[in-house]
Amino acid sequence: MRSHKDLIAWQRARVQTLAVFELAGARWSPSLAAPWDQLRRAALSVQLNLAEGHAMGPGRRCAYHVRIAYGSAVEVTELLELLDCLGLPTRELVAESRRVQALTHALHRSLTER
Repeated sequence: MRSHKDLIAWQRARVQTLAVFELAGARWSPSLAAPWDQLRRAALSVQLNLAEGHAMGPGRRCAYHVRIAYGSAVEVTELLELLDCLGLPTRELVAESRRVQALTHALHRSLTER
């Protein structure tokens, strides 16, 4: 049986989550506490909802969790773009986030077109 860790979307989300946590740990400040904290939660949500969806097996519950992961992926991109506008070094993470977003969207589409 294949694991959620075999999903390319999960693999990229995992890389993104680790990068977000590393950058947030290095750049966190009280004045930006809210976006950093929300960014960490959203990044983690992508990875964990992909895992939980896979654990549900094929069907509507899986698609539901993948849809939540996609929404969180959009949120991650928005937060990273905001931090980039504020002058923080998130540009490379924005590009990776867009890839995670596209992979998650494609996975959701493949689950709902059956």
